[in-house]
Amino acid sequence: MRRRIWTVTPWFFIFSIAMLVMACVTYKYDTTAAFTELGVAVGSSVIVFIFTFRFRRHVDRTIKGIFSGVSEINRSFLERFKMPVVATGKYGDILWSNSRFKKQLCLGRNPLNESIATYLGDREIETVADSEGFELDLNGNHYTVFCTAVSDGYICYYIDNTNYYDVYKKFNDTRKSVALIVFDNREEFSPNSEEESAAVLLELESKLLHYASDNNAFYKKLPSNRYMIVFDKVNLDRQIAEKFPILKEVRGITFNNSVATISIGIGCGCDTLVESEKKARKALDMALGRGGDQVAVMKDDTYEFFGGVSAGIEKMSKVRSRVIATSISRVISESDRVLIMGHRFSDLDSVGAAVGLQPVIRDAFKKPCYVVINKQTSMAKSLIELVEADNRDVFITPEEAAHNLSVKTLMIIVDTHIPDFVESPELLSKCRKVVVIDHHRKNVNYIDDALVFFHEPTVSSASEMVTELITYLGENCVSRLQAEALLSGIMLDTKNFVLRTGVRTFEAAAFLRKKGADTVETKELFSSSLETHKKKYKIVDNAEIVCGCAVAATLDEDPNIRMVAAQAADELLTVENVAASFVIFASDGVLNISARSYGRLNVQLVMEVLGGGGHQNMAAAQLSNITLSEAREKLIAAIRVCIEDN
Repeated sequence: MRRRIWTVTPWFFIFSIAMLVMACVTYKYDTTAAFTELGVAVGSSVIVFIFTFRFRRHVDRTIKGIFSGVSEINRSFLERFKMPVVATGKYGDILWSNSRFKKQLCLGRNPLNESIATYLGDREIETVADSEGFELDLNGNHYTVFCTAVSDGYICYYIDNTNYYDVYKKFNDTRKSVALIVFDNREEFSPNSEEESAAVLLELESKLLHYASDNNAFYKKLPSNRYMIVFDKVNLDRQIAEKFPILKEVRGITFNNSVATISIGIGCGCDTLVESEKKARKALDMALGRGGDQVAVMKDDTYEFFGGVSAGIEKMSKVRSRVIATSISRVISESDRVLIMGHRFSDLDSVGAAVGLQPVIRDAFKKPCYVVINKQTSMAKSLIELVEADNRDVFITPEEAAHNLSVKTLMIIVDTHIPDFVESPELLSKCRKVVVIDHHRKNVNYIDDALVFFHEPTVSSASEMVTELITYLGENCVSRLQAEALLSGIMLDTKNFVLRTGVRTFEAAAFLRKKGADTVETKELFSSSLETHKKKYKIVDNAEIVCGCAVAATLDEDPNIRMVAAQAADELLTVENVAASFVIFASDGVLNISARSYGRLNVQLVMEVLGGGGHQNMAAAQLSNITLSEAREKLIAAIRVCIEDN
């Protein structure tokens, strides 16, 4: 005890000697001042000595308390311990450390009275005490740190596993990840001359080859315009950080106003290349299902997406539609009853597709068929009323549909593929046989047990897909009313044949027109009241331009607020230099965002940042437990993220 006091406080003696010398010098000139200085020196020395002594006693008592709290361990044992050990007070001040701690973590210094947080990676010791330990990099070494709470303080142990960590890191960095790549729009370049088409393909393969070489990766060309690249994980991580610049490089390949795009599916984090390749195939299917021109990385059954800024390339063909129609015909024939259900807050596309398909199944296949819908929350009330005036035996509620379910009941989902978004998730979970018909970009949480999954993200609407199908299922069963219902769905999602309108869209519209669809009467289904128009333009009037996007908000609890907000978002797109529009509105206790775009900004990506989804030009999201101003800030932040990324 005494040895530690004297060795730790040498400045005490220096101070005392200096004061004594000063008093002796002063004595020659002024005895009163000399005795005063001598008194101050002696008094100061006594005070310093007392406080130093009391501090040492406090430290020793605390140290004894700490070590007594750890059975069969004492200070001398921990001093000889083959790992760094440190003891602290209850507030994290270092009171003792062994020689290894001083050498390895303090580089030879004595850390007495320093805060332990410096040696815990700025963590508070209370938060890590009695935990399972944590990893820490310090002074070029890697430690696993364990902190134990004892009486009056804490003891921390540092296990140096630098060698193990280096081996693990090298192993992890060299684990193989498989990337499967497909040329999205190869067909667009095929009509050109053979030399020009070959030149485009050669330029693409050259870029992919250089891309693989720059990342020290294995490259191989596969049949059907597909390619494989095998990365080390460290190179994949770099590509993820750079957000896969290869997508932008490939978009630089153009010919006659056609822009080349690729989709990449990557499987990583697997023990074998076979498992990585299986995940890569799933990831590629997801990337293509979301419209292409993007990268989907699959790890541990989760996805991460990059890119997706280009419009999807129309790929649906009559051959595929006929094959799908044949599969659906077989499933319907094996069923005893068919239910058709769309998404919650159904719109003209959802209801139109269901109404167009219902009489075909009922009359061509002679099966009982009903449309499951919640009329109160639907945004297609005008169409529902028109159909009910013609035939009331079409719509049923989810509760009515649940009464007569059997193992042979078939559920056809239209205009969505996400189980949580359907009109009744409970009813869907009770049906063993499911068919999905949807055009929205593929979401990670999709209905994965469907007997037939008819998904085409490049098609304008579910109504267009159903129109294509019924030409093979039974076009003679379509009346004028059903034709107008399907046409209204196409007109809604294409904004009157402006957005996502391909050749097959006009072919479907021509077929419906031939079946008697009246464009004037169809347009009347979009009519709304004067009050609705006033509320719509009130929202438009309050909009602001942020990052080239129109952002508006309202807390109006109108029963038709969803339709009003959607119309306001459409109206805002007509404003000059607006790339996309977003309307925030309240409904059912949560804040909703309706997003629209003409394609310059992918609003699906923006909504996915906020937990929503949809299509490149039409998407939505819901935000719970948040104020309107907070929702607006989160939306603007998401817009900025997507603009910066793309």
